[in-house]
Amino acid sequence: MDVGSSAIRAALLFVSLAVHHGGVARGGGCDLYKGIWVRDEAYPLYDPSRCPFIEREFDCLMNGRPDRDYLKYRWQPNPQCHFPRFDGRHFLSQVLKGKSIMFVGDSLSLNQWQSLTCMLHVALPRANYSSARTGGLSTFTFPEYGAKVMFSRNAFLVDMLSTSHGVALTLDSIQGGDLWKGIDVLVFNTWHWWLHTGRKQPWNFIQVGRATYQDMDRLVAFEKALTTWAKWVETNVDTTKTKVFFQGVSPDHLNGSDWGEPNARNCEGQKEPFSKTYPAGPHPAQLVVEKVIGAMPKPAVHLLNVTTLSQLRKEGHPSVYGLGGHRAMDCSHWCLAGVPDTWNQLLYAALLPS
Repeated sequence: MDVGSSAIRAALLFVSLAVHHGGVARGGGCDLYKGIWVRDEAYPLYDPSRCPFIEREFDCLMNGRPDRDYLKYRWQPNPQCHFPRFDGRHFLSQVLKGKSIMFVGDSLSLNQWQSLTCMLHVALPRANYSSARTGGLSTFTFPEYGAKVMFSRNAFLVDMLSTSHGVALTLDSIQGGDLWKGIDVLVFNTWHWWLHTGRKQPWNFIQVGRATYQDMDRLVAFEKALTTWAKWVETNVDTTKTKVFFQGVSPDHLNGSDWGEPNARNCEGQKEPFSKTYPAGPHPAQLVVEKVIGAMPKPAVHLLNVTTLSQLRKEGHPSVYGLGGHRAMDCSHWCLAGVPDTWNQLLYAALLPS
């Protein structure tokens, strides 16, 4: 399905990209999100076999992936940037001690949450931990540090409400946000479910106020929903006490034409990152994210701007080595260890004192 009209896409290209990154930059105009992937034999940051609770759908080695080069790439920002190496002990004992961090979103948030729990566990393998799941909330706790790393599954952020006519995706309503209140660090994400149609689409119609629509341009719907979310943050979150992030759109690699290989049907068989500017250009959904966050009072939300750097990692997906090892094609999620570890390094850098 074409999720955006050409007019909307063209208009979005004029959106200013000067979005507040909230303390991620370290010194003289440094942007940690600009750089290249370099091979580093010291990588990965952890051995997934030492993470006893890793979701099998992300454990590409366990599922039989034969190549390991995808594990050996480190994000290198521009030379003037200081990019601190992730220190799990410091993260727990200083940054997160006595606090909670919650990832809110779809399975890409699960990907990042799973990455962080593995990074922390492998850094402190003898630390006691507990893991619990209640409904759509998963909580990983380190009692010694009073730290909680949580994941709240919420694919759209706005409400899906049951009505007499079916399930309504309500673009102007967030009634289920109480779970997000009182958390010290919130990391939101949504996009991939906005593309679903047919049997994979979990709603029957779209509702805005009293108006209902059988469907609408998905980028338009996405922007309306994000605007509702932004207003919810402004109204319900004290950003002097809670740090709020939005995870930039995680790109998929389903079409080789996006990176200049039209004969590549998808990410299968890819073995190295793309080393140049990504031919497909800015992701349309990411431009919507930047537009909405850029319109918020600053510094309300910090953009974890992972889209462009992740676009380069066409080889980082499970492809046929994910989804429980059932050999179904997956060019949306990421292998662990892998790309989401860098997202968490960037999150760690953003949480350090300026």
